[in-house]
Amino acid sequence: MNSFKGVQRKIIFTLFLSQSVVSAAMITTGTVNSIVGAELSGMIAWAGLPVTIMLLSAALGAYSWGILIEKFGRRNGLSIGLILGIFGGLFSALAIWQNIYLLYLFGMALFGLANSAMQLGRFAAAEISPEKTRGKAIATVVLGGTVGSIAGPLLVSPAGVLASRAGLNELVGPYGTALILFAIASLIIFTWLRPDPTEIAKEIAQKDHSVETEFKPARSTPEILKQPGVKVAITSMVIGQAVMVMIMVITGLHMKALTHPLTSISLVISAHTFGMFAFSVISGGLTDRLGREPVIMLGGGILILAGLSAGISPDVLPIAVSLFLLGLGWNLCFVGGSTLLSDQLSPSEGSRMQGVNDLFIGLASAIGSLGSGFVFAAVGFQIMGFVGAAFAVIPLVVVFLWLRNPTR
Repeated sequence: MNSFKGVQRKIIFTLFLSQSVVSAAMITTGTVNSIVGAELSGMIAWAGLPVTIMLLSAALGAYSWGILIEKFGRRNGLSIGLILGIFGGLFSALAIWQNIYLLYLFGMALFGLANSAMQLGRFAAAEISPEKTRGKAIATVVLGGTVGSIAGPLLVSPAGVLASRAGLNELVGPYGTALILFAIASLIIFTWLRPDPTEIAKEIAQKDHSVETEFKPARSTPEILKQPGVKVAITSMVIGQAVMVMIMVITGLHMKALTHPLTSISLVISAHTFGMFAFSVISGGLTDRLGREPVIMLGGGILILAGLSAGISPDVLPIAVSLFLLGLGWNLCFVGGSTLLSDQLSPSEGSRMQGVNDLFIGLASAIGSLGSGFVFAAVGFQIMGFVGAAFAVIPLVVVFLWLRNPTR
């Protein structure tokens, strides 16, 4: 038993560490994505297109990663995904240097594939953990984003300075940094994610005779998607992600239009990502103690508050507070929803359905990202926040209806 707990801790720590590094890479570039998109395209309305491409790639890649991981294991699947992130950083940096918009979009697509692979790591922690501590296990991996929330924005300015000193556009710097970080993460996964979590999950299911799901035939994807708990879990994560992305993606451009410097933009994004990840252990503990549903509803309520407050002031502090709340609301919906989904699946169904779930999340995120540019250009940042608040009501409604009638 002690040996198993040691292996479990090692795997969760490895996933936490790699998630930390990847999060730093994604947040470093995420701080400037909309700025690069506007500059290379020459159109403010299309500022969200690069992130949309990244999210669409992540969405389509998530389902493929689920199948690949099911066949070849977590370690191999995650390693391949992170290697694609290295090339994403390389091509994005080259694109900015040479002012090639299509190459930049291709680099963003590779970032999407890499990040979608890493996001599935949270389910690896869940499948090697008992149900009573599953929320904490998922939250520990998600907590890795806290490192990124601190390190990512702090790397933006120095990376830009180094690029400028090398005679390059300062925006090249964050993407070169991401290249290095993805290389580190791929080495962490390939070297330390042993034994493979998929094999451990199967062994747990075989030893735990109180869990019969391993000995039942796996259900088809349409059959699983009809289950009420699965519907609630996926809806909560999809809406939470879409609202978060819609507001977050355009914040940098909004602040630049207000003449805020890059350091202030980085500070706001840091506050946002801190809210996304720093309270993961707390949200995981609440998920295990209070239940999945109350945590999801709390997350939806905080997202509503974030959307309503997003555009109330042009000053840095109010924007930072709103973006912090946006991240915190997302975290609660994400951790609560991920744990609820894991509860509904057997080990033989896990990888495939987790990929399907992240496919839906990615598609909704892509729509939110692309729409944010057009809404911002048409009616401004404040109205976009109101739209996000309206959508954030949906998780509250679906959980409330499910609690009233759990069979539907």
